[in-house]
Amino acid sequence: MRMKFKPYVWALAVVMGTGVLGTTLRTVAAPAANATGEDQDYSKNSRYQQGQREGKDDRAHNRDHSRKRHFVKDEDNRAYEAGYQQGHGVDVHVDVK
Repeated sequence: MRMKFKPYVWALAVVMGTGVLGTTLRTVAAPAANATGEDQDYSKNSRYQQGQREGKDDRAHNRDHSRKRHFVKDEDNRAYEAGYQQGHGVDVHVDVK
């Protein structure tokens, strides 16, 4: 008696394709889900305040981001950059129509 593997191969291909497509869609949609936290209030964060001071100092001395700080925590990096941009006077908001 001979087994027919063709239907099993097609079923396996459909399952694998669905898995790959689902993973791809989830990965593409992930940045859109994170975009809502972009306007977080860092005003009480010490790294934000440090970035704001250094941004104001660079603007006063006509320098372009003279200090490149890298902190251990990603949250501190984001807070510092937000403070620096605020202190340097760069408008970080984009008007989307």
